[in-house]
Amino acid sequence: MVGDAPSIAIIGAGVAGLTCGMKLAAFSARCTIFDKGRGLGGRLATRRAEGGFQFDHGAPYLAAKSANFLALLRQAEAAGAAAPWSPEGTEPGFVGVPGMTGLAKYMAAGLDIRKGTRIEGLMPDGEGWILQWEGGERRFDIVILTTPPLQTVDLLPDEHPLAGMLDAVRMDPCLTLMVGISGEVDVARGLTGGSCEEIAWMAKDSAKPGRPNARCFVAHASTSWSERHLELNLDEVAARFLPMVLARLDLPETYAPAYVSAHRWRYARASHPLGQAYLANDARTLFVGGDWCLGNSAEHAWESGQAIAAAIGGAIKA
Repeated sequence: MVGDAPSIAIIGAGVAGLTCGMKLAAFSARCTIFDKGRGLGGRLATRRAEGGFQFDHGAPYLAAKSANFLALLRQAEAAGAAAPWSPEGTEPGFVGVPGMTGLAKYMAAGLDIRKGTRIEGLMPDGEGWILQWEGGERRFDIVILTTPPLQTVDLLPDEHPLAGMLDAVRMDPCLTLMVGISGEVDVARGLTGGSCEEIAWMAKDSAKPGRPNARCFVAHASTSWSERHLELNLDEVAARFLPMVLARLDLPETYAPAYVSAHRWRYARASHPLGQAYLANDARTLFVGGDWCLGNSAEHAWESGQAIAAAIGGAIKA
């Protein structure tokens, strides 16, 4: 490290990465967050389309089991970035406003974030690390990887000890379908929760607070269905998924929705989590974390990010 304010790179602007950035800012650390995408939040994702359609096609809502995570959601609510929403048959929860990305933007306020930057290399440099991306590179004292395990292994230097510790983590995929209904067509109400062997979750997204009036539905396929169809192109995924969704909506198979689109979440859920909040090298200059360390929820990602930031912050204060 350099002085009392180490330069820190965080790879991934999902909940774990944003949490790290928020907490480390309190320690006056110099943090830069890199993300390959154009947006923020990872699976706190919102898709908008012509016709007034809007879909939370990643995490459908957030539930808080700990008082501290609930406090974050309440703070976001007070700022107008979140609102309570309790799906039928589930625990009380929250959603981002006006979409799930609203919460990510709230967490990202004031942070140095470089979107659209895919990190291609991570090279040791003395006690620090050099990050490489197309058209540039930069040295950091500490690097935090919050990417899925397989992507993390790809970034680690060859035969790095942390890579072998990720072998036991298993990530399952999820294929998602977004359907927009226009006109005077009657559809089933509610539609929250599991549906059948092929559909793990389905909800009327437009029933959430702060959403547009257009009728929007999101369905997440089961792990088994997603695995069987994972490598199909997304148009074919949509063609095979749509009849199941239409049946759930009590619409004929011949009905043509105003909007249909599929999305592939290749690393959606950790069926075998790591079992601890993070990993770190002996020098405590390289950290690995994410929701998959502890489970599947945004709160698990938040807990991992909190733990990493606490470990680094403790060293800074010392």
